Amino acid sequence: MNWQERISVNPAVCHGKACVTGTRVLVSTILDSFADECKEDEILRQYPSLKHDDIRAAIAYGAELTRERTVYLDAA
Repeated sequence: MNWQERISVNPAVCHGKACVTGTRVLVSTILDSFADECKEDEILRQYPSLKHDDIRAAIAYGAELTRERTVYLDAA
């Protein structure tokens, strides 16, 4: 899966936030849906412009970001 083929960042679209190319569906919206325990078929129903590979690309993009940046958590 080459997420770069399906995810784009354009300052003129969605304020420059990462979204599925050709849509205004933010990667963060897709990932938030999974975090809220939505199933893929539910996400596809909510956003009919999306395809299965768009969702996989969003997940791959999110994984890439975790490799590139460290977020420090408070020790509990």
